[in-house]
Amino acid sequence: MNFTPIDRSGLVEGYCIIKTIDKKTSARGDTYLDMTLGDKDGEINAKLWSYNEILHGSYNVNDIVKIRGTISPYNGINQLKIDRIRPTNEQDGVNPDDFVPSADYTGRQMFDELMNIAENFADADLKKLVTTIYKRCERDLLYWPAAFKLHHAIRGGLLMHTLSIVRLAQGVCKLYSFVDSDLLIAGAMLHDISKLDEYEVADSGIVSGYSVRGNLLGHLAEGAMFIRKVSEEIGINPEVSMLIEHMILSHHGEPEHGAAVRPMFLEAELLSQLDMLDSRVYEIAEALDATEAGDFSGRLWALDNRKIYNHARNTNNRKVNLF
Repeated sequence: MNFTPIDRSGLVEGYCIIKTIDKKTSARGDTYLDMTLGDKDGEINAKLWSYNEILHGSYNVNDIVKIRGTISPYNGINQLKIDRIRPTNEQDGVNPDDFVPSADYTGRQMFDELMNIAENFADADLKKLVTTIYKRCERDLLYWPAAFKLHHAIRGGLLMHTLSIVRLAQGVCKLYSFVDSDLLIAGAMLHDISKLDEYEVADSGIVSGYSVRGNLLGHLAEGAMFIRKVSEEIGINPEVSMLIEHMILSHHGEPEHGAAVRPMFLEAELLSQLDMLDSRVYEIAEALDATEAGDFSGRLWALDNRKIYNHARNTNNRKVNLF
């Protein structure tokens, strides 16, 4: 881990994310915190002895904290004894991207590009609908993940997944000039918008679980209701709103995959296929990153438990070229 030495005694300080935390009682009856702390360089077990919540504060998994303590070996493994701990604040200038898996681009880059695309829609209703919703949801969109455990379950993953589908849609529209490009791209930009309500997400951009609404309604039903509500508020043509609502309800393709209805017009079908394409490319690329050349990955649940073979013919960095 990337700690800064304070003196020659082994005292260090730095910023890290809490990966696990457990309040325990020692043999002497003292309360202490047993934690795993990490950053992009690795992780370390840490102990905060004689823990007092009033004195030290309260902490949860995925909190980013500043610590000071001493590193020393314990049973052959380095362990950190924490002397001081506090939550980070804006003055620390900490970038969460340094502590958690993150999208290939910043949330600001992707948000601004998507807004620029929407601002250039020829359809006034779709332009107004998308830009209004994006402005309302801007803060969360900048860091929200696209999933709990599967594709794009990373900080900024929702916008990365969205912009990836938009880029695919732009290519499709060049090939098939009869596709309504504004409708397809607007549907792509809004298809997962209610994932902002589906998950409980820390400021670090990591999902801790599903919200009550996420469990009871899901982002398809919730998304369609949200589009209807906003459309009525800002005076969107009801038929335009209905088309976007249908695209959201049907973008999982089949009922067994969670779709409320199957896609019933061209742009809805294209959105469903592009959504699946991007999610599967991401899943396969992630699996290949963890698989040796000439070997097979473990079974991937999202791909019907298939194994993926790493033929190693393409050794390029798997960064997605969104810009």
